[in-house]
Amino acid sequence: MRIFTRYILREVIGYAALGGVLFTFILFMRYLLPLLELAVRGVAGPGDILLLIGYLLPNFLTLTIPMAVLIGILLGLSRLAADSEITAMRASGLGVMSFIRIVGLLAVVMWGLGLANSLWLAPRAARALLQYEEQAKTSQATVEVQARVFYEDFKNYVLYVQEVQPGANGTALWKHVFLADLTKPSQPRIISAERTYVLSSDAQTLHLQMEDGSRHDLSRDDPNRYDISTFNTADLPVQVGQQGEDSHLSRRDTPLQATPTSELWTLMHRPGDSRSYRIELHRRFSFPAACLVLMLVGVPLGLSSKRGGKGTGFVVTLLLVFLYYFASSMGIAMARQGKVSAGVGVWGANVLFALAGGVLIQQMSRSALSLGLLSQLGSTIAGIFSKKQKTPASELRTNTLSNQWTQRLRRALHVRFPLILDEYVMGNFVRNFILVLLSLTVLFLIFTFFELIGDIIKYRTPLVTVGEYLMNLIPFILYNVTPVCSLVAVLITFGTLNRTSELTAMKATGTSLYRMVTPVLLIATLISAALFAFDEFYLPDANRKQEALLSTIKGKPAQTFLRPDRKWMSGQSGGSTQPTRIFYYQFFGPDTNVFANLTVFEFEPGTFRLTRRIFATSTRWDENEHTWIFENGWQRSFGDDSVSDYQTFAHATFPEIRERPSYFKKEDRQSQQMSFTELRTYIHDLSQSGFDTMRLRVQLNRKLAYPLVTLVMALIAIPFSLQAGKRGSIAGMSAAVGLAIAYWVIAGITENLGNVNSLPAVLAAWSPDILFACAGGYLLLRTPT
Repeated sequence: MRIFTRYILREVIGYAALGGVLFTFILFMRYLLPLLELAVRGVAGPGDILLLIGYLLPNFLTLTIPMAVLIGILLGLSRLAADSEITAMRASGLGVMSFIRIVGLLAVVMWGLGLANSLWLAPRAARALLQYEEQAKTSQATVEVQARVFYEDFKNYVLYVQEVQPGANGTALWKHVFLADLTKPSQPRIISAERTYVLSSDAQTLHLQMEDGSRHDLSRDDPNRYDISTFNTADLPVQVGQQGEDSHLSRRDTPLQATPTSELWTLMHRPGDSRSYRIELHRRFSFPAACLVLMLVGVPLGLSSKRGGKGTGFVVTLLLVFLYYFASSMGIAMARQGKVSAGVGVWGANVLFALAGGVLIQQMSRSALSLGLLSQLGSTIAGIFSKKQKTPASELRTNTLSNQWTQRLRRALHVRFPLILDEYVMGNFVRNFILVLLSLTVLFLIFTFFELIGDIIKYRTPLVTVGEYLMNLIPFILYNVTPVCSLVAVLITFGTLNRTSELTAMKATGTSLYRMVTPVLLIATLISAALFAFDEFYLPDANRKQEALLSTIKGKPAQTFLRPDRKWMSGQSGGSTQPTRIFYYQFFGPDTNVFANLTVFEFEPGTFRLTRRIFATSTRWDENEHTWIFENGWQRSFGDDSVSDYQTFAHATFPEIRERPSYFKKEDRQSQQMSFTELRTYIHDLSQSGFDTMRLRVQLNRKLAYPLVTLVMALIAIPFSLQAGKRGSIAGMSAAVGLAIAYWVIAGITENLGNVNSLPAVLAAWSPDILFACAGGYLLLRTPT
């Protein structure tokens, strides 16, 4: 009995650990880029990042520990059942209850760990996360400034610099500086300087030591009064207003989750509305108990899986995870709305699954035929992806004709590809690729649905809208998981061929390893090209639709991509002899082409000295005259640090202002909502207007680099699959998860380095591909052929 216990537990624990890591990483992916951005920007050091990861993980483990128990039981027992080891064990006298007692050891241990995490560790981690965010608000201010870009990250200030020279120890030199004080947005105070030295300070403050500059003040009571003052040196402290937001990783319910369990017990007995405290306390006990409940369901289902093997186990795991957390989320939502009590709402899913598990165990003990449905499911899955499917005679004749034409074409072109072995390897790879792609897509849809279930119930979103959103989300998921699917499919394909000695048989025919992997690399290349075409022609439109539907589900008002609230824009470049212009307005109607409170600043070319300022309460575009009509305003010209000319007007035109209405109609679109061609045009358009395009340029290069990750992942997976095949499938899948995590971490670091201009955009996007391609090529060359 001890031998059986150790053997079964070793199989189940291996899959449980792998599933726990996979599920936790999927939940953690949404926080990965923000954390790496904190590290790259210098807001948090490596030690702080590790602490933040430690603060976030306990909340994820509350959900993933029961899921790990379920997938470990189903995959472990399904593998034993598929290899007829369960049949042998039962023939030796091991009954259903014996399997439950053995697997129950793991479930009880995980239940204890889940309770410790939910009752003690997770609240402490949530409190520590909130405390870290409070401390981050007083961290040292930092800012990355690029030339000819407007920055609004300063409190009450807008900055525009024509030339930036970075220095050491957080210092920098800015030349030709334009700074607008927006304490009074209708009448901004303008400060310009020839040079500015930047010194960082604490408490989110930057000290600007400005030289050879001037201040322009307009009286609010008397528009005819205009003050100009010059200075040789001036010290101006400014606050970085966005700093605290960068480290915001907590959610709305984090303060409740941070409440100690003993304090929750006290709060729920106080007079008043204590429903939220009761729900939270019950939740801390119910989720760990899911380890025991899901074990009762998983054991009979795993034992009855005879033909589908691990494929069936994974599919059933996804189905059970969806059903359990859907029922749990619905119950909690109903409890929050007061339709059921806190205990009934939170524990309802556990009770339902415990009853279902009891029924399945009873049927399994009686050898009931109803459990044969799972075997039928396994047979169906195995039949779909089996390489030995029966083909009708008509299809055989068609395939024979097709093969004849293919052979004639090969002889005519003197090409010996694909051969029978090539077709065999490609067929295995394609089947595994499709299976993994479908499984990961379903898994991401399930997690997405869990995240939205609260909003769906709160805003009473029709299920038709939810279904339409998920359908439009599928292309985005397919685009993002395809490289990982290529990695896993290669590991499974060559791992299986190596474990069954088929690779050895192929080598015995005189075929080298490089020739064997060529078909797979060719298909991976075709998938990469298809991925780029998919992103170029279909994905942007689907992303726009799913973003709009997501706003509806979350109860947000209808949005438009146009951004008429961009208040600062630089004018078109007119050459070295034309003045530089900056436009400032309080409103722009893109449909009517009308500005409200428009100010135009003109600067002398070369020196960036303010030479003219135009203001109008209303400015409209005249389509017949092709010019702007300024109404109810004034203009001032400056010379020798004084007002040289001042004029008021009811109507005026300035033909030298050549910017047309389309110039001001910039769209605020995410890179994923544009094709490569659209994004390249969009970046060029924004760059002329003085907007920061560094992030977009990184994404532009990633649109070329990311599809090739499919080929890179296939290349690096081949040597790992040959080694993992000797150690079993768990080693292969563990290698897949490890490689995927390593790639996303490195890609996130380089992307954030590019976003803050620490790496060129091309290098930021292509570094992960180059690094992993070199590693894969090196390992492949060292592999015996």
